[in-house]
Amino acid sequence: MSTPSKVFVAGATGLLGSQIISSLLDQGAPVRAMVRPGADAEKRGALTALRSRGLEVVEGDITDPIEQLAASIGDAATVVSAVQGGPDVIVDGQANLARAAAKAGAGRFIPSDFAVDVTKLDDGDNFMIDWRRRAATEYADAGLEVVSVLNGAFYEVMVGFMGLVDWDRGTLSHWGDPDQPLDMTSVPDTAAYTAAVALDPEATGTLRFAGEVLSMRQFHDAVQRGSGRTLELRRLGTADELRAEIERQAALTQNPFDYIALQYQWCMVTGKGKFDALDNARYPRITPTSVTDFVRAASPTA
Repeated sequence: MSTPSKVFVAGATGLLGSQIISSLLDQGAPVRAMVRPGADAEKRGALTALRSRGLEVVEGDITDPIEQLAASIGDAATVVSAVQGGPDVIVDGQANLARAAAKAGAGRFIPSDFAVDVTKLDDGDNFMIDWRRRAATEYADAGLEVVSVLNGAFYEVMVGFMGLVDWDRGTLSHWGDPDQPLDMTSVPDTAAYTAAVALDPEATGTLRFAGEVLSMRQFHDAVQRGSGRTLELRRLGTADELRAEIERQAALTQNPFDYIALQYQWCMVTGKGKFDALDNARYPRITPTSVTDFVRAASPTA
């Protein structure tokens, strides 16, 4: 069996980026990761174990001049972006990264799209997804095959950042129809699917994966089973009332991150960001973790 082509990963010190690297190394792929010169020791240390497995690390930033960034990318055939940040990173930085990838001779680019179905949303539905959509138009003419990996919502976000689960009060809250199906995947499984796509020369277009497709009612049951806790399922309002709450909060703050969790929930509970079909079967060796097993392993109350 021939050695897989080299993969370059930007955003390597983040939770998703480091796990993408680990999954690529598991498949025997040579990997080069870029670390920003200003990255703190803790973030650099997270890559130590990966370096012992053959990871090559270079210093640089996706905003570097194209010639310099292309030199960092080197002979990688595929460039994976797992960066996070504002429009300077997601839009300008990724466009720069894609052009540098083309300059270096890479053939494919996997952008940091990891989310609900970005292709089905409209401008204004979710400002972070708006950035990803703008980025796609910016690097469309870079001369690369762009392959997007979508995963729905991360389990880690559903249980944590979204603020849906309140362990102290014993509640799990939601907006909208509790029976609307939702796509969700753990970070490690998203990383495994991304690595599989990066190493699959026939993967094209937008690929959609989900660890599980659950309604909020089913998610509630899964969290209860995993945690061993009884949680009250609380409905906060309709999807229209959620949209009104987003608009109310937007009028009160200059920081859109104050209501981004609500925007992601709106995209999900309305069904607007729902995947029409899944590509899980393309990589049958990957058996994604269930929400119940994830919560059982991760919940401090389990």
